[in-house]
Amino acid sequence: MESIDKFDLAILQELQADGRLTNAELAQRVGLSAAPCWRRVRALEQAGYIKGYHAEIDRHKIGLGVLAFVRVDTERTTGNVTRQLEDAIRQLPEVIACHYISGTGTFELQVVAQDLDSFSRFALQHLLNLPNVKDIHTSFSLGEVKASHALPLGHLAAR
Repeated sequence: MESIDKFDLAILQELQADGRLTNAELAQRVGLSAAPCWRRVRALEQAGYIKGYHAEIDRHKIGLGVLAFVRVDTERTTGNVTRQLEDAIRQLPEVIACHYISGTGTFELQVVAQDLDSFSRFALQHLLNLPNVKDIHTSFSLGEVKASHALPLGHLAAR
């Protein structure tokens, strides 16, 4: 699959809004019959545009009231040492996102915890003991203004 046309774009928009749509519902919404819609969805999946499907869980409802943004400063940023740190971070389920960052620090983590005490224990027992970590700097979310997993797709329509 080389390019996205208006039907593919519509499929992506609809599935971002509701990943549980049946193929028949999706086909109706995007103006296709069921078989071509199904083929397009499969092609989008195989080409890597659609990486998967999941349920979005309210972290507050399951008792994860703390969201922390943790900047990790490292001693060195050589390949092997960095890979060891990346692998260790991937093993921590409390870390829900990790990004390389520009500026001060090497990584920016998003970490969830039940409360401040449990975050503190997690930071002391796990984050500070990650390989090659020199220091961590933490900011806490005081309230969520917007949290969306939907990506903007308008630029694809301009192609």
